[in-house]
Amino acid sequence: MTLKELSEIKDSVKILTPEEMQNKVDILTKNNFVIRRINKINPLKIEESISQGSYFSLEKALRENNPKGIIDTIKKSGLRGRGGGGFPTGLKWERTAETIGEDKIVVCNADEGDPGAFMDRAILEGDPHSVLEAMAIAGFCIKATRGIVYVRAEYPYAVSTLREAIKQAEKIGVLGKNIFGSGFDFSIELRLGAGAFVCGEETSLIASVEGKRGEPKPRPPYPSTKGVYGLPTLINNVETYANIPLILTDGWESFVKVGTEKSKGTKVFAISGDAVKSGLAEVPMGTTINEMVYNIGGGIANGKKFKAAQTGGPSGGCIPASLGNTPLDYESLVAIGSIMGSGGLIIMDESTCMVDMAKFFLEFTVDESCGKCTPCRIGNKRLLEILTRITEGQGKLSDIDDLKNLSYYIKENSLCGLGGSSPNPVLSMLRHFESEYIEHIVEKKCKAGKCKKLAKFRIMPEKCIGCSACEKVCPVNAITGKIKSTYIIDESKCIRCGKCKQTCRFGAIENN
Repeated sequence: MTLKELSEIKDSVKILTPEEMQNKVDILTKNNFVIRRINKINPLKIEESISQGSYFSLEKALRENNPKGIIDTIKKSGLRGRGGGGFPTGLKWERTAETIGEDKIVVCNADEGDPGAFMDRAILEGDPHSVLEAMAIAGFCIKATRGIVYVRAEYPYAVSTLREAIKQAEKIGVLGKNIFGSGFDFSIELRLGAGAFVCGEETSLIASVEGKRGEPKPRPPYPSTKGVYGLPTLINNVETYANIPLILTDGWESFVKVGTEKSKGTKVFAISGDAVKSGLAEVPMGTTINEMVYNIGGGIANGKKFKAAQTGGPSGGCIPASLGNTPLDYESLVAIGSIMGSGGLIIMDESTCMVDMAKFFLEFTVDESCGKCTPCRIGNKRLLEILTRITEGQGKLSDIDDLKNLSYYIKENSLCGLGGSSPNPVLSMLRHFESEYIEHIVEKKCKAGKCKKLAKFRIMPEKCIGCSACEKVCPVNAITGKIKSTYIIDESKCIRCGKCKQTCRFGAIENN
């Protein structure tokens, strides 16, 4: 493959319209950077990806033969890791390049496990060559000849798309031996994860790639010194790599014009939850939560009020509507008790119970803990037990202090980032919604009706028109009455499933 042949492919391909594409992703923003090619190319045809600029940055990098210059460009761009930690990407590349070693490895962390997150999946399924090209560039810069994409097996379409993309890239010579006649060799293979959330952490990922149990190790040594098979290893996530080709094409000067002083460029968010519109949104760093909810997400569904947003998934924090003008950048989110995370943004309306939501995230963390260290393995179970008692009406006011003290202990003493960040949802929801915890404990009430053992459903006579819809959906026949007359709920039979309230179109059923 030569530059001339690459250009000929670019000029000869007819692009399908988004309507002709399969596996279309809902993209809520225009003028995108990272996700610019999703829905515009067929990811199973490398010619279409080349027609939109793929592999030209790699060709230029090999032709100019200046790996240090590429690393300097990435450092000047201010690109930070999009996997959650926000570590400067150029600095990570530089440290790995400077590590002495005849054999090095480039790894793409595609183990996306946060509830509500689907950014990496969309990129891998819609534009896999942006990641493969960036990994090859990284390999050239750090003197590595092989790369590994660690992707979870629960993404079967992403896996099959990546396999086909690698196969086609090798066939035309943009991966494999003597790429662009430069003498540089670089191959990429896939490793499938078994769905362990903890394997998103670097040292756990390394253990899993090596065929071992996915458990974290203390650092140092860092992967840049001793990673996969004990070799110097560069690890970045999918979105981080997807930024690289355009930074090299357009220059770092264009990249730094977007974002904030310390958080440059754009960020892809996966909006889900109670917003009118859900999907992918790529926005400049520093875009506020309110802009995401109202301007991009279309507001809150069913005319309800915006209550809170969760960023960073089970490792992040809950942000109340009162802080809706908070910019979405690394420093601003940390300042209010949350983190950027990989980009999941869960929107919650006024009917959300924050105690139940904290319990939901903690259940996930307890289930996903590798069990290696005691603070995470035992501490999070104790947190979950306390929250469960509160949601069942068995809580005590002293539980609030116990939640806080135990959370801080877990954060300070856990071995890896999963344990260290697992109490974040509990602490942030206590910080902003402590009154709901007190209400559950003292008044034995869950106004949202999510905590079933605290909910008491009642039909309001002044609003009931006797349509019988609630009676028909009750699974235990706890609702009785006659058509066009007021219906009643027998509390001794009610199992508090909430189906009656969900079904009533007249707002005649309340819970307290």
